[in-house]
Amino acid sequence: MTGNAIPPLHLYSVPTDPQTVREAPPKRERPRTAWTADQLMAADFPEPKWAVPGILAEGVTLLAGPPKVGKSWLSLGLALAVAAGGHAFDSVPVQGGPVLYLALEDTPRRLQTRMGKILGGQAAPAGLTLVTECPPFPQGGSDAIAGWLERNPDARMVVIDVFAKMRGPAPQGVSAYDADYVAVGYAKRIADHYGIAVVLVHHVRKAGSEDFLTEVSGTNGIAGAADATLVLKRARGQADGILHVTGRDVDEAEYALSFQAASGAWQMLDGPVTDHTIGDTRAAILRHVRERPGARPRDIVAALPQLDAENVRRTCSRMAADGQLTKDAGGRYYPDTETRTQGTPGVSELSDCPSIPSDLHEQMGQPESGLSQLSGSRSAGENSEGTDRGA
Repeated sequence: MTGNAIPPLHLYSVPTDPQTVREAPPKRERPRTAWTADQLMAADFPEPKWAVPGILAEGVTLLAGPPKVGKSWLSLGLALAVAAGGHAFDSVPVQGGPVLYLALEDTPRRLQTRMGKILGGQAAPAGLTLVTECPPFPQGGSDAIAGWLERNPDARMVVIDVFAKMRGPAPQGVSAYDADYVAVGYAKRIADHYGIAVVLVHHVRKAGSEDFLTEVSGTNGIAGAADATLVLKRARGQADGILHVTGRDVDEAEYALSFQAASGAWQMLDGPVTDHTIGDTRAAILRHVRERPGARPRDIVAALPQLDAENVRRTCSRMAADGQLTKDAGGRYYPDTETRTQGTPGVSELSDCPSIPSDLHEQMGQPESGLSQLSGSRSAGENSEGTDRGA
């Protein structure tokens, strides 16, 4: 009796087209892990692969958020976009390639319903493999994922929804921090060995924080072991959510998102986050001042007669106090461009990602240690500025 009561893994039996003759994938060599300083400086490393330019690079990315905020809709939408080679968030062009999606809290029926909603009549991409059952990393999950990646050498992304289902029991005699670090380490070895983006869908703490990284559930070992962290939080105003991004190869940024309930899709909104998370009065004033720096309250009222003059004066003063506007000695207001995330229409705020859809920019990364024990080696007014709207 082995003591492993986990039923047979569906991932091992994903059918393949019998008419398709697959060439044997190239043998992967164990990555080099030591150099002298001059050798390292002379080495030529390949650019990292981006699953979603500027947001999801190869390596381990945590996608965290509170329950029912829409993490599964977001991750499934990204998986469909990457597998089809379409546009993530309906705006970011992505290069297509096979995607493995482990929907470990879903049923096939629920997945079919959600995909049908997101696809909206379009053909489902054959490059997306969906799995509803997989053992934890230390109990065969790592080998199963590695086997799929060996069979799909051009794969671009693996999504694990949710991470808690894959981490397995904590090693005995180690601290909570070390246990969390080890759990993410399984995914990191896979990501580094195969040069692929691995997304771990996770939860946040109930207590909020000004630093979104500290909201990730568990110890700092989880975020510390990951290469990047995305936190999806509910917002107010026109946006349904704010996606906070930071990482080793990804610049820290935040993006306003809107959830389209009819299609189940998360869309990225143009412009700075503050344009979509403040009340209508502030948003109108901010747009006017950005277009006409140096405007006085009376200038704003003249251009926006629907706004009350006294309310505009008070709101401008409050916005200056909140850091949304800057006021000079002459009573003129200017947009504050140093304390907010800036953006322009289109895909502008992405880290080093151009707004030209046809050119997908990649950044230099740092390869890490190789993978052992995986396949190949055995194993309206100022007073009503919006309410929270979850998706």
